[in-house]
Amino acid sequence: MCGIVGYVGAQDGARALEVVMEGLARLEYRGYDSAGVALVADGEVDVRKRAGKLVNLVAEIEQHPLPPSRTGIGHTRWATHGGPTDENAHPHRGGADGKLALIHNGIIENFHPLKNELLDAGVQFESETDTEVVAQLLAKAYDGDLTEAMRTVVARLEGAFTLLAVHADRPGVVVGARRNSPLVVGLGEGENFLGSDVAAFIGYTREAMELEQDQIVTITPDAVEVIGFDGEPAQGKTFHVDWDAAAAEKGGFDTFMEKEINEQPQAVADTLLGRTDETGALTLDELRISEEQLRAVDRITIVACGTAAYAGMVAKYAIERWTRIPVEVSLAHEFRYCDPIAGERTLVVSISQSGETMDTLMAVKHARELGALTVSICNTHGSTIPRESDAVLYTHAGPEIAVASTKAFLAQITACYLLGLYLTQLRGETYADDARAVLAELQEVPDRITELLGNLERVREIARFMADTRSVLFLGRHVGFPVAMEGALKLKELAYIHAEGFAAGELKHGPIALIEPGQPVFIVVPGPDTPHGLHGKVVSNIQEIRARGARTLVIAQEGDTAVEPFADEVIRVPRTSPMLQPLLTTVPLQVFALELSTAKGLDVDQPRNLAKSVTVE
Repeated sequence: MCGIVGYVGAQDGARALEVVMEGLARLEYRGYDSAGVALVADGEVDVRKRAGKLVNLVAEIEQHPLPPSRTGIGHTRWATHGGPTDENAHPHRGGADGKLALIHNGIIENFHPLKNELLDAGVQFESETDTEVVAQLLAKAYDGDLTEAMRTVVARLEGAFTLLAVHADRPGVVVGARRNSPLVVGLGEGENFLGSDVAAFIGYTREAMELEQDQIVTITPDAVEVIGFDGEPAQGKTFHVDWDAAAAEKGGFDTFMEKEINEQPQAVADTLLGRTDETGALTLDELRISEEQLRAVDRITIVACGTAAYAGMVAKYAIERWTRIPVEVSLAHEFRYCDPIAGERTLVVSISQSGETMDTLMAVKHARELGALTVSICNTHGSTIPRESDAVLYTHAGPEIAVASTKAFLAQITACYLLGLYLTQLRGETYADDARAVLAELQEVPDRITELLGNLERVREIARFMADTRSVLFLGRHVGFPVAMEGALKLKELAYIHAEGFAAGELKHGPIALIEPGQPVFIVVPGPDTPHGLHGKVVSNIQEIRARGARTLVIAQEGDTAVEPFADEVIRVPRTSPMLQPLLTTVPLQVFALELSTAKGLDVDQPRNLAKSVTVE
């Protein structure tokens, strides 16, 4: 959600505003409704902030310029406490002299009693936010040592938070703290950075440092010091970011989403890269769980939200078929509250693009409390969920800027397949042979996605024709069912119209009542070689809705002629084995949602009310 940037440069430098504003621009994808900056200069803290998009802040700074500075913090806010107004925008000042400024990501759950305490002491507030409470507490605790003041204050806070603070009396210093909310350090030469994620400073350095839970970091131009909330010195883990600023640019495409859809072959290929040995066997070195423990697993639970949950549903079909281990998919925000059954032989797999999804993080923590093994599937190095898990399997999709996930979804499915195939490989020789055969075909999928992307002009034409449509339904069976739900989600996210995904077998149990003449329905058809005769059953579903006047938009494999008599439109995808079909059938639905939203004149990269990373529960 909120974007956070901090910067400290050399004494003779003056580019704090440049760095902070560029960082905020790179973090716009996280979703926000106001923005602001604070710079330390000439014994003062200067603050500029405005509701609305970053362009409003730029206009404010142009009208009221800021002084040259080497120390600054910046923030894009997604409103929680208090509406999206100028007054509620961050940074917030603290103290009667206004010499302290603070920005915050997260929610302070006990802000109300703390605010009452400050009100009783005569403190006046200018906003409705929980953040200003922290700023005033920090100003009250400050006695020349900003780091120690931060340590005093965080001991009193309950909830999830990242805090960054500067003080007019301490130029060249930014202090940050984190609990259950993202913060990463950028390591430069004669300058250092802080950010919600590495995108905040990727234009200046690709060297970064992870921060653990409940840590305070103090950056100066030449040093980074980390302590725990208990005051004990701590050591951050450094890492190199394997993409550069150019990867976070549109690269000639009109939108980030279009770019990311077209990056999917590479995202899948990179997620597969380097994960087999010379014999073709999987070697997942990141899985820091012994083979003995993994062989003993007799139950798997996947926890995720939104698009990631649909990737988990695809994984359930594949892992159960390959390993014969029962798999449950649980929405992460429900997992803790349903008295889940988990123990030392349970493997809990979390899926999160950002690695900061608060609901998923809390589910992982609960799973560990229950004694389960935990594996994170994640795209973001240095994020919280992988560090809270026993092991991690990174996807390598590169930065995903558009709020609606595309390439991360296919990379997550690919990583889930790798995990399932690895468990299959561990279960014995016959299983291992099956795993090798699937893996060999999986290696060919990136080329098939590339082929498909070059043949979707008809999908774009259909989408433009349907720009005024108010409702679209999606049907699928087996692995096509989560694909149908993902197709509906993309349309809801981007076009703001009613869209719903159903298991095709449920049609006669209620949803068929929605079918009326002209109703558009996408049907994801399994390949003719899918077990249990599912292909014929879905063709029957197409006939049922066509008979009631539906406009049938059929996604089917090349060579599948059985669908043609009952389809108003046939969208062809390359042939592949049944379990791997989602990596192909998803793509036309992404392109359809993108094109329909574009035809409506909507912002496909930053849909209304949505944030890329949901870091509050």
